[in-house]
Amino acid sequence: MAQISFRRAQPRPRIITQSRHKVVRRCALLAGAFLFSFSIADAATLAGHQVPSGGTLDLQFPISNYFQEYAAQGGNPKPTIGRALLFFPKGFDPARAWPILIVTSTTDLDRTSIMDAPWYRDAAMKENWIVLATDATIRPRADSLQWRLSILTAGLQTIRKDWPQSAQWPVAFAGFSGGAKRSGILAPMLASNRGFKICGLFLAGINSDRVTAAYNDYKPPADFLNTPIWISSGTTDPIAPPGAQEGVFYSLKRTGFKQVRLEKFFGGHALKSAEIQRALHWFREVGKF
Repeated sequence: MAQISFRRAQPRPRIITQSRHKVVRRCALLAGAFLFSFSIADAATLAGHQVPSGGTLDLQFPISNYFQEYAAQGGNPKPTIGRALLFFPKGFDPARAWPILIVTSTTDLDRTSIMDAPWYRDAAMKENWIVLATDATIRPRADSLQWRLSILTAGLQTIRKDWPQSAQWPVAFAGFSGGAKRSGILAPMLASNRGFKICGLFLAGINSDRVTAAYNDYKPPADFLNTPIWISSGTTDPIAPPGAQEGVFYSLKRTGFKQVRLEKFFGGHALKSAEIQRALHWFREVGKF
C-alpha cells in the first residue's frame, strides 16, 4: 500500500486464505451452512482481532517512523503505538462499503477522541455507520494538530492494510466545540492527499470557521466545496452563541461551500444524538451511498 504523506501548506506548514472445498451433494445442509458462516466470520478481522457485528473493537496498532517524526514536531515524544476504538453496525461485512465517522475531540479538559466516541455511537448505529476514534498510548506534551493527524492517519492505514477496499469508503468528520474546529482542519488536510473520500462534516457547538483557512492552506480538490456541512447550534449556547454559529455558516457560504445547513435546537452547549443521526442521514442522501 502506498504511503500516505502530508503536503504542508505554504507559507504556514501545519500541522482463509481458505482452501477450496468441493461441494458434494452428500454434504448435509447444516454442515454447508456452518462452513459458509465460518468463512464470513473469519474474513471479518482487523489487525488480528475478530470484528464483532454490532459491537465494539478496541485495538492497538504500530505507528510508522514517518508518522512518529511528524507527531513529534514541536517537542512532542514519538508515539510508537496507537489505539483505535471502533463501533460497528449490525451485519457488518467488510466486503461491502460502509461509511466511517471519524470523531475528533477538543483539547480542553484533557479530552481525547476515544473519550468522545461513545457520544456518537447510538446515532451512527441507527444509520449504519462505523465510528472511529484514535489516540496514542502515551500523552503528548502539546496536543498539537500534527499529533492528532499522524495518529489518525496511521490508524486509517491499519484499516486499509487489512481492508484495501476501505480506501473507497465515504469518510465524515464529527466534533463538538473545539473538536468541531479540529475536524474542520483535519478534513481539508486529508482531502488534499486525494486519497480520502470526504462525505461530510458535523460541527456542533462551533463558534469560529476553521474550515475556510484550512481549505485555503491545504488546497484540496475543487470538489471539496461540495462537501455537505451540518452546523448543530443550541439556541441558548453561551460558548458558541447563535450569532457566532450563524457567522460560521455565512463564512462557509462565502468561501464557496455549496451545501451548508445551520440546524438549531432548544438547548445550550450540548451534543444532541438526534441531530447527529439527522446529519448522517443527510450525508447519505447527498452522497447517494
